[in-house]
Amino acid sequence: MLVTVVLAFLVSSATATGKDIGILRLNDTKVAEAFIDSAEVVVIGFLEGVESHGYKELLEAAKRVDSVPVAICTVKEVWADYSLSSDTITLFRKADNHQENLVVAEAKKLDADGLVNFITINEVRYITEYNQVTAVGLFNSEVKTHLLLFVNRGTKEYTELKQQLGALAPEFTEKFLFVLINGAVKSNFRSLNYFGLKSHDLPRVGIYDGDSDMKWLLPEGEISTERVREFCQSFLQGELKSLRPFSGFTTVDSQSCT
Repeated sequence: MLVTVVLAFLVSSATATGKDIGILRLNDTKVAEAFIDSAEVVVIGFLEGVESHGYKELLEAAKRVDSVPVAICTVKEVWADYSLSSDTITLFRKADNHQENLVVAEAKKLDADGLVNFITINEVRYITEYNQVTAVGLFNSEVKTHLLLFVNRGTKEYTELKQQLGALAPEFTEKFLFVLINGAVKSNFRSLNYFGLKSHDLPRVGIYDGDSDMKWLLPEGEISTERVREFCQSFLQGELKSLRPFSGFTTVDSQSCT
């Protein structure tokens, strides 16, 4: 019901021209807020008009990155609500409540390829699969603690656990980034080794804290929503630091994870 209301609100309050059919025009702050809230990751081009540098390039990029909704806002009163004063292409993501700004005037080169790259590397979601591209957005985030799901793609647990932990992630916005590491990919073996794991040990769940460069493993057993929630809460409450391996959580000596 809520999704239906939001979509109806957007359609009734936003416009699209023949040239950029499918690209919403956001005419006031309430519409912009509804659009930002409509997906895990969205992009808004805060641009003066169709002749603005970056306008055509953003439209082209939107066609190529169809997993991320894109809109345009030309109303400067709305720009001010997002602390913007000049043409800017902005990515909003819910996973860490982050606003990533690409100021047009400061961009050395602004083309469709560059915008596709900007969107792709910053497309951090409630649960993000780790690879060389997504690693940029994950490690650039102000949230330095990662809840890691190690699981082999193609196994029966893969889709189920991805959905399960993705549904849990909103409870820990701005506290953890939830990251899926495919243990069947050779390039991820180093991350597994960092936790003392092999592909045949999976699925497992761990926590990596970038500020302290420390890590913890949830002991073997069922990976239930409640166990993972308790694992996260124990970390936030500082309880993992004093727990011994036999008491429920395992601390692993620190190394380089990447």
